[in-house]
Amino acid sequence: MSSNRRADPRERIRFRSPHTWSLQTRLLAVLVGLLILVCAGIGAGTLLAMNRVLHQQLDHQVADAVTRSMVFYDFGPPPFARYAGPGPMFLDAPGQSVGTVGAVIIDGALTEAAVVTSDGTRSQLTPSAFGQLKGIGEDDTVRIELDGLGAYQLGAVNAHDGNIVVAGLPLSGVHNIQVTILVFFSAMAAVALALAAAVGMVIIRRQLAPLSKVVDAAHDVAQLDLVRGEVHLPTPVVPVDPDAAHTEVGQLAAAFNRMLDRIADALAVRHASETRVRQFVADASHELRTPLASIRGYIELVRRQLSVIPDDLAYAVDRVDLESKRMSQLVEDMLLLARVDAGRALDREDVDLCQLAVDAVSDAHVAAPDHRWSVNVPDEPVVIGGDRLRLHQILANLLANARVHTPPGTRVDISLLCPDRDTVLLTVTDDGPGIPEHQQSEIFERFARGDSSRSRRAGSTGLGLAIVSALVKAHRGTVDVRSAPGETTFVVTLPVSPHPTGGCDAQPLRAAPTRF
Repeated sequence: MSSNRRADPRERIRFRSPHTWSLQTRLLAVLVGLLILVCAGIGAGTLLAMNRVLHQQLDHQVADAVTRSMVFYDFGPPPFARYAGPGPMFLDAPGQSVGTVGAVIIDGALTEAAVVTSDGTRSQLTPSAFGQLKGIGEDDTVRIELDGLGAYQLGAVNAHDGNIVVAGLPLSGVHNIQVTILVFFSAMAAVALALAAAVGMVIIRRQLAPLSKVVDAAHDVAQLDLVRGEVHLPTPVVPVDPDAAHTEVGQLAAAFNRMLDRIADALAVRHASETRVRQFVADASHELRTPLASIRGYIELVRRQLSVIPDDLAYAVDRVDLESKRMSQLVEDMLLLARVDAGRALDREDVDLCQLAVDAVSDAHVAAPDHRWSVNVPDEPVVIGGDRLRLHQILANLLANARVHTPPGTRVDISLLCPDRDTVLLTVTDDGPGIPEHQQSEIFERFARGDSSRSRRAGSTGLGLAIVSALVKAHRGTVDVRSAPGETTFVVTLPVSPHPTGGCDAQPLRAAPTRF
C-alpha cells in the first residue's frame, strides 16, 4: 500500500544536496559537468564557424544566381527550352536550382515572379510575397521570410534595359545542414560523455581504492571489542605503496596506520594494567579467605561463651561476626569475577531453567516475605546448557537486587519465555520506584550502587549485577534493563542447548503464574 504523505522539504533538500553525495559521485559529477561544458563550447564554436562558412557559400550562390538571371534576362528570347508556367523566363535557364525565386521589377512595379519547384516547373508566388519582393531596390541583398516559402536570401541587379532583376535562394539548406550537424554532434557528444563517465568511474574507483580500504579497515576495527580484554589490531591495517606514499591518499593511509599503532599500544598497556589488577584481586581474595575463615572460627568459639562475657562484648562479637560474613561474601564475589575475567571455563550440563526459577523465587520469598513474589514458567522443561550453580546465582542476584532496592509490598514477577527455538528470555520485573535514567548505563559496572552514598544498605557490595553481567556473557547471552518509575525490567537472553533433550517450542510458552 502506497503512502501519499508529503515529504518534508528539509528532507528533500538534504537528499538532493550535492554535499551529501559520496566523494566518488561528486568527482564523477564534476568530471561529467566539465565535459558537458567543453562539449557545449566546442559545439557552439563549431556551429558558429559552420554558420559563417555556410552563409558565405550562400552569398556566393545567390550572387551567381543573380548574375546568371541578369545575363539570361539580357539575352532576350531564351536559347533554351521554355517550360509552361508563370514567372520570368530566366528561371528556366541552365544552372537554376530548385527553390530559386525570380522576379522582374519594371518602373517600381513587380510584373512577374515565381519559384522553381522540385519537378522543374514554376509556381506562382502569393500576393503577400509579391508585396514583399516589390520593396527590393537595386543592388540590394536581403534576407526575408517570404510568405508561403520560408526564409530566403535575395539579391537585385539592374538589367541593361533599366529594369531590376531579382533572384534568391532559400536558407532552408543552410538550416538543414546546421540541424544535421547539431544532431550528429549531440549524438557523438552523448556517446563520448557516456564513455568518459564509464572510464572516469573506473579510474576514480581505482584511485580511491585506498580510501575504500581505509573505510573497510575502520569498520573492522569498530566491530572489535575494545572495552576490555586483549585486543589484537592488524598492523598495518591499510597497505601503503611506497611510490604513492607522498600522495594525499597515501598520506591518509599512513596516518591511519600510525593512529592504529598508537591505539594498539595504548590498548596493550591498558590490558597489561587490567591483567595485573585482576591478578592482584584474585591473589588478594584468595589470601583473604584463610584469615577470614580463622576470624569466623574464633568468633564462633567466643560465641559459645556468651554467658560469661559482658553484654557489650557480646554485642561487639555479633557485629564482628556480621561484618566478617559480609567481607567473606565480598571476597567470594571478587574471586568469582576474577575467575570469569580470566576466562576460566564453566561447568556444562543440561539445566532446567523452570526449576531454577521456582527455587530462586522460593528462596527470595523466605528472605523477603513482605514482597509479593510471582513466577510464570512453562509446563514443559526449558533446558539450556550451562553451569547450574552460576545460572542459579544469576537468578538469585536479580531477585536480591529487586528485594534490596524496593520497599516492602513491592510486586516482583519472574517469567520465562521462548520466542523461538534458539533463544530463552528470562525477565524479572518489579513495580518499585525505578532506576534513574542517568544510572541505567552504569548498573552493571562493578561497585555501582543506586544511590550516591557509600552506605552498604542490606549488605549490598555493588557487585551483584556485575556478577550477573559477567556470568550471562560467560553463557554467551546478554542482559539488558528497562526502567521507569513504577516498572523496572531486567531481560536476560540465553541460547538454547543444542542437546536433543533441550530447547523450546516454536511458539512462546505460557503457564499460569505461581504466587508467593
